[in-house]
Amino acid sequence: MAGEVSVTIVGNLADDPELRYTQGGVAVASVRVGSTPRTFNRSTNEWVDGETVWVRCTAWREVAENVAQSLTKGTRVVVTGRLKPPSAYQSAQGEARASLELEIDEIGPSLRYATASVTRRAREGSAQVESPWGGQQAEQSRPPLELKHGQTLLQHRVTKHLFRKT
Repeated sequence: MAGEVSVTIVGNLADDPELRYTQGGVAVASVRVGSTPRTFNRSTNEWVDGETVWVRCTAWREVAENVAQSLTKGTRVVVTGRLKPPSAYQSAQGEARASLELEIDEIGPSLRYATASVTRRAREGSAQVESPWGGQQAEQSRPPLELKHGQTLLQHRVTKHLFRKT
């Protein structure tokens, strides 16, 4: 939507994702992401942590279910989404506060300090085939290509394009 601010945040999950369902059956996952800036102080020769920024992030539908299945407390994540107007609230001590909120477009584990294994979810109505990369299921919605002996994929596509029926 026009006028929405899109941002990317890198940080750690404060808690396990909280998965809920609306009355209409739509999945909603909420996570809190904390991001702490670090700077190097040359005079003391030490790293100094800044103030942690906490962002409440919300995912919907299939992304929400994937988040709940895949991510856990402490996981370093990369989140891209749209900032929502801050909501004001009072802390337990009576202080007025505001929270940053983000509607998630994309989220995944950061691979800077970890590795990840990706498993694709099948879409409804698509056929499953064996993956050539190690037995995991891959999605296929059309029949496999039949290449002539020695023909590359590029040659196949060029030939198909040049000799297509119009």
